[in-house]
Amino acid sequence: MEQLDLSRLPRHVAIIMDGNGRWALRRGMPRAYGHRAGVESLREVVRVSAELGLQVLTVYAFSTENWKRPQEEVDILMDLLVEYLHKEIDELCGNNIRVRAIGKIGDLPRSAREALDIAARKSDNNTGLTLNIALNYGGRTELVEAVKSIGFSVAGGVLDPENINEKVISDNLYTAGQPDPDILIRPAGDYRVSNFLLWQLAYTEFWLTTVMWPDFRRVHMLQAMVDFQKRDRRFGGLKK
Repeated sequence: MEQLDLSRLPRHVAIIMDGNGRWALRRGMPRAYGHRAGVESLREVVRVSAELGLQVLTVYAFSTENWKRPQEEVDILMDLLVEYLHKEIDELCGNNIRVRAIGKIGDLPRSAREALDIAARKSDNNTGLTLNIALNYGGRTELVEAVKSIGFSVAGGVLDPENINEKVISDNLYTAGQPDPDILIRPAGDYRVSNFLLWQLAYTEFWLTTVMWPDFRRVHMLQAMVDFQKRDRRFGGLKK
């Protein structure tokens, strides 16, 4: 895309992969059909992100609230995760992509944990794009876990409460050591953050579209990047 300035790309892109179920139901198909179609969108977006040289791509795959869905749908989502990782890990490594899972991973089914562990170990030495897959993730849960960790440090005499600052909190989040998202992409026409990266989104630009996630493709990703470059990011200051 000619309008895209490769020198001014976001470092970190976050995506709420929404609309799979609605996309399927509108076609008279079961929700599982939409989830499987959404995997192809993920595959394409990951490839584009690596080609562009982005540092971090974080995708919201399964929230702490998603356990409320029917067990059959939860099982399908977990099976799709395992299938995706097994099928894609060689290509991901070939594209120098590092795979990480963020969230309360210990509560996931054993097959999902094992697949994530294999993907993380195989890709650990890769130095290109970091792909964060948010699983059993909740922004409030992440903050609670960070507060607990900081509390233990204080109780153990390792940390003076007076020294708690934004960096200390950021260093105790799942995304420790990574830049905060520069842009959040939300498909499917919704206008909420859905308990996603609550701390990290403080100054993130939002890009919203009515396109359902299974229809989201390279062109939409590039459109979001072009639009991002038109934003005037002042971080609370005045325009120079």
